[in-house]
Amino acid sequence: MSVLKVDNLTKIFVSGLWPFKKPQLYTAVNNISFDLKAGEILGFLGSNGAGKTTTIQMLLGTLTPSSGSMSYFGTDFRLFRIAALKKVGYASGYDKLPARLTVAENLDVVGRIYGIAEPYRSQQIEKLLKTFDMWPMRDRQTGTLSAGQATRVMLAKAFIADPQVVLLDEPTASLDPDIAREVRQFILAQRAERGTSILITSHNMSEVTELCDRVLVLKKGSIIANNTPTELAQSISKIHLHLIISSGLNRAREYLQNAQLPFSAKDNQLSIELDEHVIAQVLAYFGEHKIIYSHISIDKPTLEDYFLSMAKQETSL
Repeated sequence: MSVLKVDNLTKIFVSGLWPFKKPQLYTAVNNISFDLKAGEILGFLGSNGAGKTTTIQMLLGTLTPSSGSMSYFGTDFRLFRIAALKKVGYASGYDKLPARLTVAENLDVVGRIYGIAEPYRSQQIEKLLKTFDMWPMRDRQTGTLSAGQATRVMLAKAFIADPQVVLLDEPTASLDPDIAREVRQFILAQRAERGTSILITSHNMSEVTELCDRVLVLKKGSIIANNTPTELAQSISKIHLHLIISSGLNRAREYLQNAQLPFSAKDNQLSIELDEHVIAQVLAYFGEHKIIYSHISIDKPTLEDYFLSMAKQETSL
């Protein structure tokens, strides 16, 4: 069952001081369609400017689509926006809460907006601040927090109403690695315990691989891929072969250059980028020409390899 369904969503921005200047049209999101299933963690990947944040802002109702439709829980978002958003949480690593309110005051205001009554509202604030290790700072003004601390408060805000759907835009971007790991564990726990559906954007490929059941890849406002992280990684044919050469390093380098196989060398270590079926040919040549290696390892393609490949194609256009 889909808790969120998007059909042919488009956002076109218009710039220019008409009638004094001809308007310029920029399509940020171009006719995208997707759904988010109950209990699913869906990743949104794409380079800067691909349309990820614009899409999330339309899903929140803070931007009006140029065309297309959205529905939460089977109801038209345009007709039932307030009812839908009471079941939706949101956090971004780049947004800010009112600086002069304390951490607890900010969350209290958010809880009131969601209609959460006491004493449950105070219980939620305490539970979430303790979860994100921010309870000792509950009386600090939010404007005095570090970027990482402010992000943790934003995450508490996103989950305060026990939402059925959570939209997370780069939620761990400013967090230390240990805190980011705890956040990922929290997200997985919310899905396991409450069946929460989560849409998440991130530039951390290992994070997306760990969290997401499925990934949408955006390029210039359009969805170009919709698959699991594993399947996307396996769509890359290149692997990396790592060797420590004991004898014949110069012959190995000459062979790789003549074969036009990309490689890097550091001391006696070679890292070669090649198609998997070429490995046997390379090793056979090494054996025939007495190129001796003491260590060999193979790195399979990762989601990061897929993303870098996509970015390289985009810059070459």
